[in-house]
Amino acid sequence: QVRIAKPFAAGKFEVTFEEWGVCVKDGGCSDNPQDQGWGRGRQPVINVFWLEAKAYAEWLSRKTGKNYRLFTESQWEYAARAGTTTTFSLGDRISPQQANYDTAGSYAGSAVATTRGRPAPVGSYPANGFGLHDMHGNVYEWTEDCYNSNYNGAPTDGGARSSGNCSRRVLRGGSWDDNPDILRSANRSQGNTIFRFNNFGFRVSRAD
Repeated sequence: QVRIAKPFAAGKFEVTFEEWGVCVKDGGCSDNPQDQGWGRGRQPVINVFWLEAKAYAEWLSRKTGKNYRLFTESQWEYAARAGTTTTFSLGDRISPQQANYDTAGSYAGSAVATTRGRPAPVGSYPANGFGLHDMHGNVYEWTEDCYNSNYNGAPTDGGARSSGNCSRRVLRGGSWDDNPDILRSANRSQGNTIFRFNNFGFRVSRAD
């Protein structure tokens, strides 16, 4: 059980290539990652490893005077659920019209369709009850937390877990390349902090 101790603001969308490019131009981000030929602009930035995502949040904090950071794992799940207790924020099933995932797969009898096979521009699918888009699917989202295989000893105030395997960090949300079960609000994934993948991205939160 977690009680979020402090208010926070949540990015409505995953960070885009367009936004990332501003950071690169301003010198806050050192690398301009590959887009796999899928386009840039409002496409979610991909092929960024954890430290680069952190650098973006730190640059944004300097530019705005606000406290931006990656989501903690518990903040992320709170935001993704948007007040629900169902498997997904949209119910106990998810459909190809609701999120970008490998729609050839089915969960609890959900419909199947021809899969898109790449990320979609942010906001292409309906928002959840908190007005946040793509919390299920599109790209995985890096969080602040060090990876642990369970919640034993995890913070109960919404803070980030800074112990455990910190060379790997928690990823949430699933991606365009995943079966629908990976998109569940409760599902946890993890990745090496120095690896880049074409289905890894992030969004930012802000402390009030």
